[in-house]
Amino acid sequence: MAKVLLEMKNITKVFPGVKALDNVNLVVEEGEIHAICGENGAGKSTLMKVLSGIYGYGTYDGEVTYDGNICKFQNIKDSEEKGIVIIHQELALVPLLSIGENIFLGNERGSKAKINWSETFDKADELLKMVGLKDSSKTLIKDIGVGKQQLVEIAKALGKNVRLLILDEPTASLNDTEAKHLLDLLLEFKKQGMTSIIISHKLNEISYVADKITVIRDGASITTLDKNKENFTEDTIISAMVGRSLTDRFPKRQSNVGEVCFEVKNWSVDHPIFDGIKVCDNVNFNLRRGEVLGISGLMGAGRTELAMSIFGKSYGENIRGQIFMNGKQVHFPNVKAAIKNKIAYVTEDRKGNGLILSESISKNTTAANLERISKNYVIDFDKERQYSQEMVKEVHTKCSSVDEDVGNLSGGNMQKVLLGKWLFAQPDILILDEPTRGIDVGAKYEIYCIINEMVSNGKSVIMISSEMPELLGMCDRIYVMNEGRMIAEMDGKEATQEKIMAEIINSGK
Repeated sequence: MAKVLLEMKNITKVFPGVKALDNVNLVVEEGEIHAICGENGAGKSTLMKVLSGIYGYGTYDGEVTYDGNICKFQNIKDSEEKGIVIIHQELALVPLLSIGENIFLGNERGSKAKINWSETFDKADELLKMVGLKDSSKTLIKDIGVGKQQLVEIAKALGKNVRLLILDEPTASLNDTEAKHLLDLLLEFKKQGMTSIIISHKLNEISYVADKITVIRDGASITTLDKNKENFTEDTIISAMVGRSLTDRFPKRQSNVGEVCFEVKNWSVDHPIFDGIKVCDNVNFNLRRGEVLGISGLMGAGRTELAMSIFGKSYGENIRGQIFMNGKQVHFPNVKAAIKNKIAYVTEDRKGNGLILSESISKNTTAANLERISKNYVIDFDKERQYSQEMVKEVHTKCSSVDEDVGNLSGGNMQKVLLGKWLFAQPDILILDEPTRGIDVGAKYEIYCIINEMVSNGKSVIMISSEMPELLGMCDRIYVMNEGRMIAEMDGKEATQEKIMAEIINSGK
């Protein structure tokens, strides 16, 4: 029998008005990959923050035993000294510093008086080789993609002599190839004796990599599944997560697509920094009333750049082309003009560009349509509160009240607030960029229902997603984008993952 490395007993954590964890128990054996699953707001990240010392000893009830000793961590430094390292979903890297500087930030090589830069970069290059990253350690973080940044975080953990590695949604921002590489890396570390805890909503990835799965629901540990004793079926995991079986991932909808209501012609956008690079190259597409239109493509295909450039020219340089709404040419010189013309854009970066984390749910909800709650430029705060409460109910946001700061919410509930913000703007066309990234299956279903309700009322939705099953399950039509160009258009009923990938591969020849 394997040695128990970590045991968390009866962990209870209370925030004002909310019991985030209620007698949670977790046992992790040495050398295993242990997954933690649960809906957004279930308490997964909170449990890991207790373990890593972010929520210090004395701020919670219960007992944490690591390597046979009771732990009383007061901060991250205490846990890292024991070899426990956590990598958060939002990467903690400094863009304008090099990879090497980031790897040893707070863990510098050299003496207290002077950093040994030669040792720093040499050791960093060794760590990068271990994680399969070929870039020089002198490369700036801002010059590498998200997938490579995730590997830098792992290299950073290895530089701290990690023994228990905790990863919170490590593949949320990665494409399939990058995610597979990261998961294979965890399996390789397992062979070397490292223990890992992974939090993820991607059940296929968990089934691939995990030895055991602990399911948390509403702040309580529900069950632990063992791969050696039972099969990890997605239905079994979902049933434990949401407390019921989810027979259909995508709600049924009677398609009622009308005439073309939105059209983009000959749309080209230049990169805002690098001269001579087009992020969108003569793109043409149209959207029909009552339609869910998907845009598929690999990371870097130009989908987000296209959406942002359309939405009030909020990305890119030298933007040219034409936009037509209901047959008439329109111009959106800025975001305000786009909103005024009933266009809304739900960004993929909810924390960076979508929400004001230090403000309340109510203030975030009404931010894009203040005219609706004001008169003569004076805000009616009673109206703001009333509408916010209605929107919270409509999108099923879990919160103590609409006065709660958005930054205190789980990722899934933040996403619902972001969606509610743009629904409050009463758009006719809603552009959704990775709308369910980092969202559990139950919350995904709720968002899909909201999308279906929108289009059944004659509104139109453009959905950008890296999850092909999501596009295939929700969309009436799908455009395929690659290297800044629209390369194919498919009927949703006829599209398959194989057809989409074949179009992408063939377009690159």
